[in-house]
Amino acid sequence: MDLLEMKNISKVYGSLNALQHIDLSVKQGEWLAIMGPSGSGKTTMMNIIGCMDKPSSGQVILDGVNISTESAKNLTTIRRDKIGLIFQQFHLVNYLSALENVMVAQYYHSMPDEKEAMGALERVGLAERAKHLPGQLSGGEQQRVCIARALINYPQLILADEPTGNLDEANEGIVIDIFRQLHAEGSTIIVVTHDPEVAEDAQRTVVLEHGRIAKVLDNSKCKRQ
Repeated sequence: MDLLEMKNISKVYGSLNALQHIDLSVKQGEWLAIMGPSGSGKTTMMNIIGCMDKPSSGQVILDGVNISTESAKNLTTIRRDKIGLIFQQFHLVNYLSALENVMVAQYYHSMPDEKEAMGALERVGLAERAKHLPGQLSGGEQQRVCIARALINYPQLILADEPTGNLDEANEGIVIDIFRQLHAEGSTIIVVTHDPEVAEDAQRTVVLEHGRIAKVLDNSKCKRQ
């Protein structure tokens, strides 16, 4: 079953064709990587999938809803209820603890639950750092707080933008291991990355060039070769 369908999607900014005639489907439980050079359209595609922007033409169907025609208010609700966002720059609230940063996501979704938020931090190995402020955490730990925050409302889609871009090799490995576990549990994951080693764990890799899909790689076949 497809969780996401993009049908003939184009996005134009003035004279710039950021995306051109994109057709893509992502099945429930699939792990997809999106790669491409700077300016290829990766960020634009992520923003459209993540309900942060709308296409100039075409349809985006997320969990049976045509999000390309929804109002900005409805897109905010859909993003809150269905999508867990993980950013390269973390976007944590500096004066809140790791635990409180996770609980903020609960507050905007339903009701804060400290026990549940602590469970999310335990899942990413940060229970002992729950009371620490972002400035007291390493980059890898901050990223894991972001993952816990993204997971707290049980999203149907996890959307990660360069999730290892600011991490050293050791912390990159920890984050990728978390993604592997989430995928094994049935999560649908889309990772935007420039790193082939991050992309190779995905089942498929979509390569963008000049706003178009240049190729789609079946990573399972690549691993067998």
